[in-house]
Amino acid sequence: MKVLIADDSALLRKNISKLIVSAFPDGIISEAEDVGPAMEAVSSRKFDVVILDLQMPGGSGFDVLEHIKKTANTCPVIILTNHATEHFRQKSEELGADFFLDKSNEYERIVDLLKNITTDRGEE
Repeated sequence: MKVLIADDSALLRKNISKLIVSAFPDGIISEAEDVGPAMEAVSSRKFDVVILDLQMPGGSGFDVLEHIKKTANTCPVIILTNHATEHFRQKSEELGADFFLDKSNEYERIVDLLKNITTDRGEE
């Protein structure tokens, strides 16, 4: 499983990476700490999943989400944010996000979502 974690918090990227690798030991994790490198990564590589924060330097996670959906990269996108308002949830859905999680209380659902994604693709 190839995952891009785009979040400005190095600690959060590290913790998410640990969660993923514990469930997917052969997983390949890429990281981006702001919008520019996140867009470059999705333009130049193919990911199975992108985990995306909404608040990042250089723009917004919405910019990255729009970029992903405009490219041929049709991977699922998980929005993981501290700003889990209904407005942001709706905008994420409108722009094509597949999942929307609140960092404060849904963080650990990432592994289950990734397992479901791989099961749906027949990658068990």
